[in-house]
Amino acid sequence: MTNTDQIKPDMPVVCSKDGQFATVDHMEGETTIKLKKDNTGQHHYIPVSWVTSTQDGKVKVDRPGDQAMREWSTTPPIV
Repeated sequence: MTNTDQIKPDMPVVCSKDGQFATVDHMEGETTIKLKKDNTGQHHYIPVSWVTSTQDGKVKVDRPGDQAMREWSTTPPIV
């Protein structure tokens, strides 16, 4: 499991192909990362379960960026 203490605001979020597709806004609870607004002004949310590493100052996820953007949420999870 990923150490969520290492996920910090403004870290780039990169896909499995090392392309950046988002930037961390902050952790939303224990299991969700809130991403900064995109160019349309919308926040997105991804689960920590997608994260494979937080090395080199980046949050790396387990899927290609286009897939991640299809699967991310526009609303925070219900706790």
